[in-house]
Amino acid sequence: MASRLGLEVPREDGGKHQHTSPNPAYELLTKAADYYQEQLKSHSASEQAISYLRNRGLDGKTARQFNIGFAPPGWDNLLKTLGTTPEREKLLTDTGMLVEHEEKKSLYDRFRHRIMFPIRDQRGRVIGFGGRVLGDEKPKYLNSPESPVFHKGQELYGLYEARQANRELKQIIVVEGYMDVVALAQQGITNSVATLGTATTREHLEKLFKLTSQVVFCFDGDQAGRKAAWRALENTLPEMHDGRQVRFMFLPQGEDPDSMVRQEGKDAFLKRIHNEALTLDDYFFKQLANEVDITTLDGCARLAKMAEPYFQQLPEGNYKHLLDKKAEKTIGLKLSSDTPAHSQQYEPATEYAPTYQDDPRDAWQETPQTFSSKKLFNKDKPWQKKQEEISTPKISLRLQDRALRHLLNTPSLATDINIETLRKDDSVDMQQFVSLVESLQNNPQQTTYKLLGSWYGTQLGARMTELLKNDIPISNLALQKEEFCLTIARLETDVIKRLDTQSLDPLEQLRLAAEKARQKKSQNT
Repeated sequence: MASRLGLEVPREDGGKHQHTSPNPAYELLTKAADYYQEQLKSHSASEQAISYLRNRGLDGKTARQFNIGFAPPGWDNLLKTLGTTPEREKLLTDTGMLVEHEEKKSLYDRFRHRIMFPIRDQRGRVIGFGGRVLGDEKPKYLNSPESPVFHKGQELYGLYEARQANRELKQIIVVEGYMDVVALAQQGITNSVATLGTATTREHLEKLFKLTSQVVFCFDGDQAGRKAAWRALENTLPEMHDGRQVRFMFLPQGEDPDSMVRQEGKDAFLKRIHNEALTLDDYFFKQLANEVDITTLDGCARLAKMAEPYFQQLPEGNYKHLLDKKAEKTIGLKLSSDTPAHSQQYEPATEYAPTYQDDPRDAWQETPQTFSSKKLFNKDKPWQKKQEEISTPKISLRLQDRALRHLLNTPSLATDINIETLRKDDSVDMQQFVSLVESLQNNPQQTTYKLLGSWYGTQLGARMTELLKNDIPISNLALQKEEFCLTIARLETDVIKRLDTQSLDPLEQLRLAAEKARQKKSQNT
């Protein structure tokens, strides 16, 4: 327990305690941090780094607090300084500080000509680094790779410094970058942390909630920031036990916490969070409502379908119950499996069971058909529905959308097909379909709801949501499987024909197109 919290257990002198040898990697990484700090002070090329930090409003005190340093230009500075023995070379390679050239089989420094941010665990030990480029090179930020002492999905930059600066952390602000953490600390906001090039994980949240009950995610207002926020929400849901509070703050477009706090100062920035940050439930429903029209009944029903798999991830407790209540108040539907309070309390006099006149697969047409229904109600007893046959509504869908709609209804169908031929079609729609099939083949246990959640916020996700408006008239799984395989076969035929046509010269392509148009016109007449 003490190890997880970054504490030392006091022991009486003479007490029996078996000490283990410290991991030499920690010592070597600390020496690397000291080396980079010294280079920031003394290296002839460090003036550019110092100028950059000054322009970002950073003073020497904050730079020392976070042990910020400088990796000078050159391929072997760290190697020559610390890699003085084969054992040290191996340690530096294992921790990602040195990289082996695959062809030359020689070692070189991973971090070159970058501002260096040491990453420390909760006990203050250096476990890795983040490097910020000074020029236009890519990548802009470079992190240490996974190593025996560094695991990105578990560590948070600035957490050690936040605990050192605050006796009690009533709230922790999660931001996206190292400079955001440092800039906030410079302005007196010492309770911020950043993930290390990954989305916020459940391990991150478990660590945060051991230290505080209030977490605020503060992200840029751009598309990347909003995507990161939604990923954070997904991983937060299983950790939302009673008594915990999570909010989401989106900054104006083009701004980040670093630029924002320098513009408006500490008090205004904290006031912005207090007034504008959305609670988890508000952000959750607001984000899902952007995908549907909740002023309509079908929109509310679709929102409930989209929300249900997320709702099920919440641990049992008052928060889950209150979120269910809010859903009922917002869209008139509960997300729990309990019978809604407003649901129908009486069974109909006669069960409504439409029958199909023909093979239900015939209902899938490539051209719209007129829908005509027979009289459904008994004139004398309108509450009793007549057992008359009705004609099936004809559904107009492209072959590809038809296949996609089948997958939405029964995701396991993806395991029965080979998509090598379909890969050759480079159209956007087909590539999206291929990506979906690959995803389902790798994870055949996905449900419709999980499928929608996985692709939420993407073009394919919006397309699938729209396709849910079309009901599948085939209830028999065997018939549906047969229809799906036939649809895939027709798609493969279309791809092969199109590829064959593209191999012809332009005049021949034009002739075939004209012939196809004449045939279509003749069929219509």
